[in-house]
Amino acid sequence: MNNHDLPRWATAFVMPVLNLLSALLVAALVIYLLGESPVESMGILINSAVINPEGLSYTLFYASTFIFTGLAVSIAMQAGLFNIGAEGQMYFAGLGLTLAMLTFDSSLPIWVLIPIGMLGAALFGALWAFLPGYLQAKRGSHVVVTTIMFNYIAGALMNTVIVKYLVPVGEQNPASRAFSAAAEMPRLNQWFPVLGETPLNISFFLAIIALVIYGVMVSRSSWGFKLRATGLNKHAAHYAGVRISKMIITVMLISGALAGLGSVNSIMGSTHYLSLNFVGGAGFVGIAIALMGRQHPVGIFLSAVLFGALIQGGFDLSLEKQNIPPETFIFIQGLIILFCGAMENFYAPAIAALIKRKK
Repeated sequence: MNNHDLPRWATAFVMPVLNLLSALLVAALVIYLLGESPVESMGILINSAVINPEGLSYTLFYASTFIFTGLAVSIAMQAGLFNIGAEGQMYFAGLGLTLAMLTFDSSLPIWVLIPIGMLGAALFGALWAFLPGYLQAKRGSHVVVTTIMFNYIAGALMNTVIVKYLVPVGEQNPASRAFSAAAEMPRLNQWFPVLGETPLNISFFLAIIALVIYGVMVSRSSWGFKLRATGLNKHAAHYAGVRISKMIITVMLISGALAGLGSVNSIMGSTHYLSLNFVGGAGFVGIAIALMGRQHPVGIFLSAVLFGALIQGGFDLSLEKQNIPPETFIFIQGLIILFCGAMENFYAPAIAALIKRKK
């Protein structure tokens, strides 16, 4: 029995859980070697990121961005593409969102600014993903290589644009001017005061809506069938009538747009201005989320919440435990990527043997 013969419950639930537990076990060993109790540290992390209402609010705030970047990587993977350019796409999308806000924030109400900002972010994100998609579809250039390059290009370009053109005269901070109050995403603590003064905003609900739309489109539509067919076997999909080059370009446009929408939460929901490196690695976290979540909407949501909890809980844990530096949780993220990505099938032979023995 190979991995493809395993039942869905094994590949969709058991293997990801085992991979996650393996990563956490290694992380526990590292914490122990640093001179701290893994059990006590895990208790602090869970309390800070999940049990405490304010900490949970921050966890969901981070997850809101990660859902979009996870979706961006996931929909590309459905077509057999490995888009690792969500970082640059989200970064460039921040420019589209900011230009829209700087133009309209003084004349339009928030309920008009939100769709305008989302449209600007999605368009610029899609634009940044278009050329890698086109080169893959028409010239055979591998999308992994081109999206890596475009991440660096986006960083250099945004540095130039922000510093040279967007910094207000007389200001030293390398950032655009702050948006007006009308361009701030409504925060959930307006309705749920228990969440405290945290940046969790309605982008969380927008992310949930995006998950639902993704799930329906991929699993319940004819276009989704063509998408998955392309990812499984491009030659068979071509003979079935799918225009592969058009599908690749379309998927990359959608992927870039989804990555771009992650900037809405970060900018309109939190900082209210465009700053250097505001993405902060969210695009790369999206890769881990897509791998761990197996490109399923429920898996993407749970993985995004997990990584949000690691960031929130890890920050507080590093404050309480001086022997555990903040970089430890970057290491834990790397472990999760290792076990859920490169070693995702590590437990497949053992599970297959166990299932065969029980038959």
